Amino acid sequence: MAKKIVVIPTYNERGNITAIVPRILAVDPEIEVLVVDDSSPDGTADAVTQMAHAEPRVHLLLRTVRQGIGPAYIAGFRRALEMGAELVVQMDADFSHPVASLPDLFREIDGADVILGSRYIHGITVVNWPIERLLLSYFGNAYARRVTGMPVRDITGGFKCWKRSALESVDLDRVRSNGYAFQIEMTYRLWRKGGRIKELPIIFADRTIGESKMSKRISIEAFWIVWWLKLQDRRGKL
Repeated sequence: MAKKIVVIPTYNERGNITAIVPRILAVDPEIEVLVVDDSSPDGTADAVTQMAHAEPRVHLLLRTVRQGIGPAYIAGFRRALEMGAELVVQMDADFSHPVASLPDLFREIDGADVILGSRYIHGITVVNWPIERLLLSYFGNAYARRVTGMPVRDITGGFKCWKRSALESVDLDRVRSNGYAFQIEMTYRLWRKGGRIKELPIIFADRTIGESKMSKRISIEAFWIVWWLKLQDRRGKL
């Protein structure tokens, strides 16, 4: 059976992480969880350490500097591969990505290199987002799709299941973006290498505990990264 590791980046997610990890572990007795924490001042890492003492399928990667979701995921991917993962899931700690959809990702991955949990396949399946954030996400996806040419409805989505071979085909040393832009860049790099990308519909619900990490800087980065990626691609430097 393929080794499955769920990578969850955290910063001040103590209230969520203690609830979501047991839910994930209950999905599959073979699944493991790797929490990548950027030294959260709220004690997220301490909570994960306590869980890890009681459950060997829980792991902590503690980073000393807060650099954002992109570098956290890269560090988590590298550690998951070192641990022998054949399937690597990336998801948020705040329950916005549905734990109940994990079996669907695992079931469908045989026919793809990466499975994306999509909010925009069957209309818009987003719950409790402010209208301005929903519009920014929806039209931001349309913009990224138009510029890059990727046949993907939810380019900025962060709920994904990667095959080991797909992650290894992406040169993680070259990935430079963060936030939404990180999601765009990873998918684009795989697509340009001929990777098979499949989307599955999910219900995305806004967090109820903690604060969103969304910022104007993250939005701006996503705006220009698509042009940078196209330029690097044309120059043969992806």
